[in-house]
Amino acid sequence: MAGRAHQRIKPARFLRIAAVVGLAASAALASRWRLVPVQADAPAKHLAAGKILVARRSLADPNFAETVIVLVQYDEEGTLGLIVNRQTKLPVSRLARDLEGAKGRTEPLYLGGPVAMSGVMGLIRTTAKLEEAKRVFGDVYMISSKNAVEKAMASNSDPKTFRLYLGYAGWDAGQLEFEMGMDAWDVLPANPAIVFDPHPETLWDRLVEQEDLRIATAYPSPTAMFSRVGAPCQNKLD
Repeated sequence: MAGRAHQRIKPARFLRIAAVVGLAASAALASRWRLVPVQADAPAKHLAAGKILVARRSLADPNFAETVIVLVQYDEEGTLGLIVNRQTKLPVSRLARDLEGAKGRTEPLYLGGPVAMSGVMGLIRTTAKLEEAKRVFGDVYMISSKNAVEKAMASNSDPKTFRLYLGYAGWDAGQLEFEMGMDAWDVLPANPAIVFDPHPETLWDRLVEQEDLRIATAYPSPTAMFSRVGAPCQNKLD
């Protein structure tokens, strides 16, 4: 699955975060909107920064099983994403030794992925102009430098629109496209309501259930699940 891709974007790194990551990993592994999935034909064509990956039920890799990922970088060098539904029980304040602005913050940290877990990256939704920030889509930005993270916390960013992630998911060039061909992921359009969903612990279940309902409505009979040439419909989640 996702490997250690070489990315231009690098998370802010702090030595003492490593101990926090171990606790976060063990803790994390223990909305309502109308979904309009992208077309199923040649799904890799629809990959882009901002798109949402939803793991299919058949994806057994423990690093990514039942995950929802927002792609924050997608180009010729590779792909980088952040898992948005693995909330830990550790508060942001656990980073206070390295981040001054983390003191007193009670919102939870998130596990962004298995790569570079000693680093921190953030997603923030804002209409203000941000320095050292990369626009992902719409008014959602990624911050990956210590200075940018400090500034975001100093501005008293609302936890509803600002989250910090330990690590990220990375794919080398062509790797994610291969996984798409293996039916490992479903792709949904960019949606800030998914990225900042208030109940991440149930996000994957809700997305999968809504996709199941969409398929059931589109293909009411077993024979309708096959194309004109007899191939199984590529929209099927299982």
